[in-house]
Amino acid sequence: MRSALLSAGAGIARRLSFGIGRPGGGDLLSSLRSPILLHGNETTAYRDPTAVYVGGWFYLYFTQTIIEPNGQVYMYTAWTRSRDLQTWQDVVRLTPRDQNLNFSSPGDIVRFKKAWVMCLQTYPRPYGIQYGNCDCRIWTMRSRDLAHWDDPVLLRVKGPQISSKDMGRMIDPYLLHDKDDSRKWLCLYKQNGIGISSSFDLENWRFERYIDAGENPTIILDKGEYVLFYSPDNGIGVKRSRNLITWRDQGILTLGQTQWPWAQGRLTAGFVLDLRQVPEIARAIMFFHGSAYPEDDKRGGFDSWCSIGIAWSEDLEHWEWPGYQVPEP
Repeated sequence: MRSALLSAGAGIARRLSFGIGRPGGGDLLSSLRSPILLHGNETTAYRDPTAVYVGGWFYLYFTQTIIEPNGQVYMYTAWTRSRDLQTWQDVVRLTPRDQNLNFSSPGDIVRFKKAWVMCLQTYPRPYGIQYGNCDCRIWTMRSRDLAHWDDPVLLRVKGPQISSKDMGRMIDPYLLHDKDDSRKWLCLYKQNGIGISSSFDLENWRFERYIDAGENPTIILDKGEYVLFYSPDNGIGVKRSRNLITWRDQGILTLGQTQWPWAQGRLTAGFVLDLRQVPEIARAIMFFHGSAYPEDDKRGGFDSWCSIGIAWSEDLEHWEWPGYQVPEP
């Protein structure tokens, strides 16, 4: 195992000690032989991952896209779990088979009032269109056990006075606490950049502002700052802010894309699970998906040949993954 710092305008790579002789997640992560966790194929795509770590289990949720024998395409929110990130249980679909809904892109899972809350989107694709239409909206589902989930409820992030039809197209939700007010929840979502709304009960929302960034937002806290991971045209963009208003661009991560045939089309949708304070892991783990071909390629790359991959970091700047070799100076 080796490590690299990858950002826009910087081809800097340096060695970091990792794994052997250290406490934490070194043994588990250094045992991985492939960066791919779930393999896509000619009829299946695994996209838009999110995860939680509970009781020694990694619970992984994602979009599963299936091309049926007649060529019709259906999208689902699905899940699996693993103790070692290598052996995964059978994938279970959580949402219905309906092209006018296509529940997908789970953003993250949080705890609220003794329940787990997952945010996700609908992505209607009637008549075989490739991308979700203007009826895309964002939702939450609740669970007591991370396996069985209640029916989705619309996230009315523009406020109760705005009807569903007037909310506008929105996808890729993400929930988090305001770092300066533990009572306050924030929801990020893709609309005119990234929209931000706030709530004190996950039901009554007020729109706050838009920020300039791409889709699939994830935010974690580091050194008193918000660290935003998002998806530009390719790679994982990174920004930092102390107030969610003024942002500093930290570049774009492409990880091992140049050496990964399975991610040549696009590397995107990075979700970061911050386990740096969990002794047996001691890393922030990034789950993402890579497509073998560009999204408009007839061979696949959107509804097929998409796989979920993994990388990890101690400091959110230098990232590791299975099989990476640092170039000789």
